Amino acid sequence: MAYEYLKIAFSTTVVYFFIILALRLFGKKELAQLTTVDLVFILLISNAVQNAMVGPNSTLSGGIVAAGTLFIWNYFLKMLLYKSPKLDDAIQGKPVLLIYKGYVNEENLRKTRITFEELYEAVREHGVEEIKEVDLAMLERDGNISVLSDSFSKKTVKKRKSQRAVKQNT
Repeated sequence: MAYEYLKIAFSTTVVYFFIILALRLFGKKELAQLTTVDLVFILLISNAVQNAMVGPNSTLSGGIVAAGTLFIWNYFLKMLLYKSPKLDDAIQGKPVLLIYKGYVNEENLRKTRITFEELYEAVREHGVEEIKEVDLAMLERDGNISVLSDSFSKKTVKKRKSQRAVKQNT
């Protein structure tokens, strides 16, 4: 029985790090700008990897071992990222300059796979009408887009759609 739980812990560990790597490869934008398609994708991924983590063991204790393993790895990974800025940058990335003094950095838009339409939408959501009025726009590490305008004095942050939905419902 102990072997079965070790197997669940090992499988859960592999799946945890695979999902972190896959999300990192797909980019920050995907995390902050979840669409219906993205949400369905995430739900299906979680369902697909569940069997890989617990196998045929659908018992309460098997689920607790898998969940406990995820909590433990998540705790240790966060501690490691806190202590190692280089590893933190490698896993979570760095902020990316999108607009500086009214000029769009088209190369960074291509790298981050953000369209001009998405950038314009983000700027408007911050209450700025024209790109030329933006002093600085950054794609942050968490996938949010921050915008500074009015000579760098007015800062707004585009909240993730999920955060807005929660605030509207409360």
